[in-house]
Amino acid sequence: MKKYLLGIDNGGTFSKAALFDLDGNQIGVSSKQTEIITPKSGYTERDMNLLWEANYKSIKEVIENSKVDPKYIMGVSISGHGKGLYMIGEDDNPIIYNGIVSTDTRAWEYVEKWNQDGTSDKVFKKTFQSIMACQPVALLAWFKDNKPEVLEKVKWIFSVKDYVRYMLTGEAYAEYTDFSGGNLVNMITKEYDEELLSYFGIEDLIDKLPKLKYSAEICGHITKEAALKTGLLEGTPVAGGMFDIDACGIATGMVDEEQLCMIAGTWSINEYISKTPVTDKSVALNSMFCMPGYYLIEESSPTSAGNLEWVIQNMLDGYLKESEKENVSIYDVINKKVGSIEPKDSDVIFLPFLNGSNEDALGRGTFIGMTSYHTKAHLARAVYEGVVFSHMSHLNKLFKNREKPNRIRISGGAANSNEWVQIFADVIQIPIEVVEDKELGAQGAAMTAGIAVGAYESYKEAAERTVKISKTVYPRAEYKEIYERKYGAYRKVVDSLKDTWKHLAIEN
Repeated sequence: MKKYLLGIDNGGTFSKAALFDLDGNQIGVSSKQTEIITPKSGYTERDMNLLWEANYKSIKEVIENSKVDPKYIMGVSISGHGKGLYMIGEDDNPIIYNGIVSTDTRAWEYVEKWNQDGTSDKVFKKTFQSIMACQPVALLAWFKDNKPEVLEKVKWIFSVKDYVRYMLTGEAYAEYTDFSGGNLVNMITKEYDEELLSYFGIEDLIDKLPKLKYSAEICGHITKEAALKTGLLEGTPVAGGMFDIDACGIATGMVDEEQLCMIAGTWSINEYISKTPVTDKSVALNSMFCMPGYYLIEESSPTSAGNLEWVIQNMLDGYLKESEKENVSIYDVINKKVGSIEPKDSDVIFLPFLNGSNEDALGRGTFIGMTSYHTKAHLARAVYEGVVFSHMSHLNKLFKNREKPNRIRISGGAANSNEWVQIFADVIQIPIEVVEDKELGAQGAAMTAGIAVGAYESYKEAAERTVKISKTVYPRAEYKEIYERKYGAYRKVVDSLKDTWKHLAIEN
């Protein structure tokens, strides 16, 4: 009988479960939204009970709808957004605080202090990465000063996928790709480091960090309770899983040092792998990749296609009505409008910092250069271009440490738009390969489950068998100069606003 693998993916707002056959064909997918709670500006949280409910309902639904007998599901694995913080207490009262999502910026002052007092330099020698406000180390320091009563109840400190795996298996583990990307692991020793944690003032929490596992290690089996909720068979093996950027990288075939991958979703992810880390501080993050022996070299920020959703809801409501009238997707309408404006005819600049910034912890989104001449179509095109320019800022840092690739592979929401992908190609002036449209975070997790249970011998074999490129979009040389000028203007706007953002933060 045909065998299957189940991948689970938890992003910033949705929990998804997808079932794949061993050739990477997506048999079915189910997703459930979890509400983002914003009690204060800069806070982004979610109810952990509802998060678990979204996960088990998604799993149950995809199994039922696909009509696959769960006895043919060989294994399960999970990917999830990195950074953020998910803490649980003792079994009689496990939920002690909301989960914190990777767009949370409440701890920005800690990062600023550590950058000024030399802490970040000491940290970098052990982790090869900058400190971010949304990383667990910054959030834990914030809790220690602001809500110490929460930390007193903590039994385990998890990433989002570790929490979901714990609910499926009842076993507590951390996993290298997530924790090494959160300044929690000494990248030289590959272990927790009490001295490292002391730099953040959280060394007393070291016993609350679970045992570290690799992505393709078995980290437990589906419990009887989880089986009843999900429809999976009790005893089904569950692999460690990975940070979603690793999962998407693997699912796009990033299994050698030539490949460079972009993910244009809520986050702008720009990454490649190397056998040696970048230690000159020219990139924001080195972490352990899911393939043992490789580092993930990453430039990322929450500045990508997720900005479009806010703009649709708050500024492009007329397009919603138009899409309903024409019985087409709102995205089809916006793509058509963006395509109707030539790059040279739109000089509005959009900074895609609605959910965070890759320029300044206090950076905010804005449109610059609007006049009464400009229409919603100009604003939509500015959003598309601003997102690409933010990716370009990240790529330029990566290109200082490696040669430009012959191709770049793209995934995420923006990859579904021909117009958007063409802008990526024209700005970067490198051909863009679009990976076949499916749930890549879940697929990467499923590939890992396959390795863990012996369906594939390696990540390379899994990629060769499952990754499919749907199209290649080539850059147009005639737009090179236009976009160089526009990107230069974008950079000048960003640089000119840094003092303003700090002033606004102080005022508030």
